Amino acid sequence: MDACTLGDLLDVVGGPALHLHTAPAGQGVPVTEAVLHDGRTPLPRLPGGLLLAVGVLAAQAGPLVRAAAEAGLTGVVVRGPDGPVEEAEAHGVALLSVAEDAAWHQVHLLLASAIGARPATASDTGLGDLFALADAIAAGTGGATAIEDPRQRILAYSTVPGQQVDEDRRQGILGLQVPPSAENTEQYRRLFAADRPVRLPALTGSGLPRLAMPVRAGGETLGSVWVIDGGSLAPDAEDTLVQGASTAALLLLRARAARELARHRGSDLLRRLLEGTTDAPTAAQRLGVTGPARVAAFVLDSAASVPDAERTALRLLDVVRLQCEARYGRHACVLVDGVVYAVLPAEAPRRRTDGHSHRTLAEDIVGRAGQALRVPVRAALGEVVPDAAGLADSRADADLVLRVLDAELPVATVDEVRPRVTLLRLAEVMGERRELSAGAWRRVLAYDAANGTEYARTLVCWFDAGCDMAGAAKLLAVHPNTCRYRLRQLQQHAGVDLDDPDERLVLWLQLRALAGLSGATA
Repeated sequence: MDACTLGDLLDVVGGPALHLHTAPAGQGVPVTEAVLHDGRTPLPRLPGGLLLAVGVLAAQAGPLVRAAAEAGLTGVVVRGPDGPVEEAEAHGVALLSVAEDAAWHQVHLLLASAIGARPATASDTGLGDLFALADAIAAGTGGATAIEDPRQRILAYSTVPGQQVDEDRRQGILGLQVPPSAENTEQYRRLFAADRPVRLPALTGSGLPRLAMPVRAGGETLGSVWVIDGGSLAPDAEDTLVQGASTAALLLLRARAARELARHRGSDLLRRLLEGTTDAPTAAQRLGVTGPARVAAFVLDSAASVPDAERTALRLLDVVRLQCEARYGRHACVLVDGVVYAVLPAEAPRRRTDGHSHRTLAEDIVGRAGQALRVPVRAALGEVVPDAAGLADSRADADLVLRVLDAELPVATVDEVRPRVTLLRLAEVMGERRELSAGAWRRVLAYDAANGTEYARTLVCWFDAGCDMAGAAKLLAVHPNTCRYRLRQLQQHAGVDLDDPDERLVLWLQLRALAGLSGATA
């Protein structure tokens, strides 16, 4: 694996977690390890090291920066924004910072994992190491071994020849899942309540007893290790199993770190793809996005009271990711500014996925998320685009749709609300340009405000009725003659030429888009 660089590190844990203030030597400098500072001892020479300024105020870290430069370190990490930027630039040392309330041990763990781990791929999940460990435990204890996760899924198993096995092991390995039973449940209860190896009897007459050990790290149960006791286990089998469980904990934590790093990098890459700030073909290949697709956006109802909106949004991300992965397998989802975005492929592996099924999936996610989070959720679907290069546009569509959703319409595709989002966008564009927002419509509104008339409303109803006087009168609930009178007065007092089709069109657009008037809802 290539050495980690400062740029690689920022790609993985940058943003809110780690902020770069300056990098005089560039972001291509190597980062070999994260080092906790001990103020009682001088800094050793550690080329490529990243020094964590524990116990040093950011504003007083100048001497530490100079010492880091003399020791050949790549950079210094301080806590808080007021670090010595000028000293860092003068001595060629990168200066980074973490939040003032960040715990140094957590920062160290995060950086060490990011520097030492690589993203997991389909062929690099840590399972190979677990299989090797299972073989080692089996050889040391004298019994066939299996390593499981907390949900009783078999992650790895030994293949040492000549060791006894029973039908339970065969069935478990065949399905990579321990067969469920009431007896199994009781044995797992005993096992997870223990902190030493537990001897468990056979569950069936033809079965064999087991020696089992929970796998834990920091009080968290990560899984368990099971050894078949065929009557010839080594005398020190329990000690071997304790050591094996400890190693399994390290391997499981490393595999988890690799998966989390891969997910973090994938999320950052997807965010840049949706923003249009990365090379689309390369990003699509790394994310596994191929062919036509669309962006779906999910957000918590802004009108709802959410005590911890940030945490709830993260839970929404989990719900969306879980449902999309159940439907499409490996999936690209990301949380950006409180909005969860998911890329929905336009073709499923075994059957066509059209807009209707996308909408059905979005409705299902909105329903499930609303129940799980106890907060209403909205979902918007952008246009289907031919490839990843168009996903930024599909995301823009979805963002517009989100703005027109409400309790009566919690889910919609862009095609379903095309007129509304078009007027919304027109209003924004027209409002930004003086020549598009100027005109007679302002005089009409000003006259109504000064004289208590309803000329603007009458005009919009007439437009919405296709310039039909009877239709406009029906919308206004007045006599057609009243409409005619108002329109004549409007032309006289506001200087509007209703005989000009271009002026009629511009007036209608301005009153609908800029003034928000509608005859249908007047």
